[in-house]
Amino acid sequence: MVMSALALAKGVGLAASVAGMWATWRTMPETETRAKLRQVFRLAEICLKTKKPGGKELRVYPTIRRIGIYRDAVRVTFTLPVGLDPAEVYKHLWMFKQQFGEHSELSGDVKLFTLTIYGRNMESFRYRVPSVPEGIGLPVYAGSARSGPVIYDMTEHPHLLIAGETGSGKSTVLRSIITTMILTMPPDRLQLYMADLKRSEFHLFKGVEHVQEVVVDSGKLRGMLAHIHKELVQRGDLLDAAGCAHVDELEEPPAYIILAIDEVALLKKEKACMEAIEEISAIGRALGVFLILSMQRPDADVLDGKLKNNLTVRMAFKHSDEINSRITLGSGDAAHLRDKGRMWLKIGELQQVQAPLLDLQEARKLLEPHKKKKAAPEAAQPQEEVFDAL
Repeated sequence: MVMSALALAKGVGLAASVAGMWATWRTMPETETRAKLRQVFRLAEICLKTKKPGGKELRVYPTIRRIGIYRDAVRVTFTLPVGLDPAEVYKHLWMFKQQFGEHSELSGDVKLFTLTIYGRNMESFRYRVPSVPEGIGLPVYAGSARSGPVIYDMTEHPHLLIAGETGSGKSTVLRSIITTMILTMPPDRLQLYMADLKRSEFHLFKGVEHVQEVVVDSGKLRGMLAHIHKELVQRGDLLDAAGCAHVDELEEPPAYIILAIDEVALLKKEKACMEAIEEISAIGRALGVFLILSMQRPDADVLDGKLKNNLTVRMAFKHSDEINSRITLGSGDAAHLRDKGRMWLKIGELQQVQAPLLDLQEARKLLEPHKKKKAAPEAAQPQEEVFDAL
């Protein structure tokens, strides 16, 4: 009888232990995330519907490939069954956010998708001059990711394309990138050539000691491009004579040159200009000449294959639709951005970055010490006073 009671007690204890383990397993982050995601798939009917023999409907849901638990986020990758329209995923973005929180981010295209669940949002922030890591030759300050400030070296990742709708943050990041270059590099190491084809962005840089020229129409831009072409030829000759592969290897390396063009799509019909820009994109890196191109709406005719491939870094703010997003990024992700100043940054892989807010007034204050000093007027010579003898 005593043994029976002991056995019963052990059985109850074991059952309680198993129940406790089950309860713990159910609430583990990975298990809970998997269950919640499957619920989204079912409720949103994100599935491929087919008919079995006999007419019964068969639903094939996405396959959850991996769930990674990190200190600041949970990251889930899943794949769609062949035949399921990827638009069905983004169409139900609101349901993912209802289930996992407002700070969830969805990325992917065609088949493979990643759902990243953060505990908090990336906040907007005002511009501060960043600390540039040692060893970066030509710093591009993109903003802040969840891991911290994002600064890359344009000499390693040449030529930048910035695209986004009006009010999305494109103009602000263009302003902060150029301002950062001016504030962190001496004028004997950086020369800026700027084309402000909408006459709205680059006026505040006029008179800055790094800025060689600011033009506002295609006619003057042609002259600027001709000058840069001559510089390319001269630098190429220097490399040949010295037996070097890059201008940084020269005993006295010349300054880096940045050609920044706002609203480059307006040059669509300017064949000579576009050919010169494409030449810079093809050979500029070794010669220390780089492009920063921006546009509101990406144009496939302007960004043809050769030029687009040479723009190795892309900053995509909010785009009107997935078609435009694909022109910029190669994926539809930029069509689904919501926060002002938020971009998808593509340097090899994609990551979300929050651009800093730098308004015109603050930019002018920061740039004022770098304005070219105006020559002081000559002092007036003292004049001899002559009095009529009376």
